[in-house]
Amino acid sequence: MAHASCMSTGKIGFEASLATNVLKTGKCVSCGACIAICPYACLQLTQGKPRLVKECQLCGLCAQACPRYGFSQTQLENFVFGRNRKLDEPFGIYRQLATAQATDARILQRCQDGGVATALLTYALKAGHICGAVAVASSREKPFHPKPILASTFEEVLECAGSKYTCSPNLLLLSEVGKQKNGRIAFVGMPCQIQAIRKMQASGLRKQIDCIDVLVGLMCSGCFTYEGLMDEYLHGEKKVDLNEIQKMNIKGKLLLTTSRGLIEFPLAEIKRYQQKGCSACGDFSGELADISIGGLGLNGWSFAIIRTQKGEALFSGAEQAGFLRAKTVSAGDKALDLLGKLSEKKRKNVAAA
Repeated sequence: MAHASCMSTGKIGFEASLATNVLKTGKCVSCGACIAICPYACLQLTQGKPRLVKECQLCGLCAQACPRYGFSQTQLENFVFGRNRKLDEPFGIYRQLATAQATDARILQRCQDGGVATALLTYALKAGHICGAVAVASSREKPFHPKPILASTFEEVLECAGSKYTCSPNLLLLSEVGKQKNGRIAFVGMPCQIQAIRKMQASGLRKQIDCIDVLVGLMCSGCFTYEGLMDEYLHGEKKVDLNEIQKMNIKGKLLLTTSRGLIEFPLAEIKRYQQKGCSACGDFSGELADISIGGLGLNGWSFAIIRTQKGEALFSGAEQAGFLRAKTVSAGDKALDLLGKLSEKKRKNVAAA
């Protein structure tokens, strides 16, 4: 990947850049990139949004890291792939498509669909390709409250299996990732978080991200606020005991696997709890990731989009080592058709906004 200096925004303060153009316009996605990149610790995440806690030093790094400020999909596509997406590539550039499933019963017991992200991280750790991975576990204090961690053992990776569906500021861990001196790191995140890392790479911001080796993107139609979805809707309105929830999934409706059985809720009822900033994102499938993973209506399997040479090496290595079983995707597969439809829908929603 060549350095893309055109992504640089120059020196500009937080108030003139992100506060005015991202926060006030409702485009913030609470990713934490601006906070992690600030060398002066001027910013703090408060109620899911960054705010100044001391005088801004006008370094401009927060603007260079933010995926909602001065973002260019075409520039970053060229940076990552050396070309732009074609019209017949509705879900971005890729090398290979597959449906896959983890082979480890412990992963399948806890995972979302096929457990592919968990299996890939497990393989990469055991093979020595990475020394850790940024992923999302659940808080011990609040059920299904996302807690980003730097997982360095199989047990920690397994703790991160399964979707949380509420906003998680994974990029806050970049300061911790930047301290890694003797190993490579995998990063698992939503499309907006992948965009932020690619933007930092293209801008030459190396300190916090130099050790990140592979980016695993999770398909996303939008994240919900924990206070809205979990506290107000599920616990408050629907009287669900959050401690009884074992798994959450979205397949045309919100599905909760609980100790009392399966509970279903219509998506129309929870749409109002989606984070406002998600409406500014046109990327459903994590188009700038090395590998993108999602459920797409599959049961017990995950859909994988292998986009880069790094992603291909990781996926094929995991399959050959027996961590994954995979099947090829054929034209006309329902999951493939759904991927195209959801990708186009998200792009059109942004264009209409």
